[in-house]
Amino acid sequence: MTITEVSSVDAPEAIGPYSQAIRYDQSGHLLFLSGQVPIVPATGEIVPRDVTAQAHQVLKNLAAVLKAGGSSFEQVIKTTIFLTTMDHFTAVNQVYSQYFAKPYPVRATVAVKELPCGALVEIDAIAYAKNKG
Repeated sequence: MTITEVSSVDAPEAIGPYSQAIRYDQSGHLLFLSGQVPIVPATGEIVPRDVTAQAHQVLKNLAAVLKAGGSSFEQVIKTTIFLTTMDHFTAVNQVYSQYFAKPYPVRATVAVKELPCGALVEIDAIAYAKNKG
């Protein structure tokens, strides 16, 4: 088995000791994406404190890393959504449904005390990648 780092300049750089994504399996077709927060790659700034706008940016960042890894939203198998309050659950679901279609990936959503950079939402993913990036 090999481990291959995957990264995209169209998503924010990692803000700690981790990769944007890792491809790891015998066939090279599983892509594990680190959680994305709502940082705009071009500016390095976080989207203002509006959960809907932040969710859109998070999903745009995930799209960029998926693309760099040879995948897309249609190939996502699992996501985890982290929210600073479950009060944002409905708003994030509305945004999420604009990026994913049936059959939806399996998912967990959890509330946490806080997220990096003061974000209101963070999402990670596991995807199938037809191509090896």
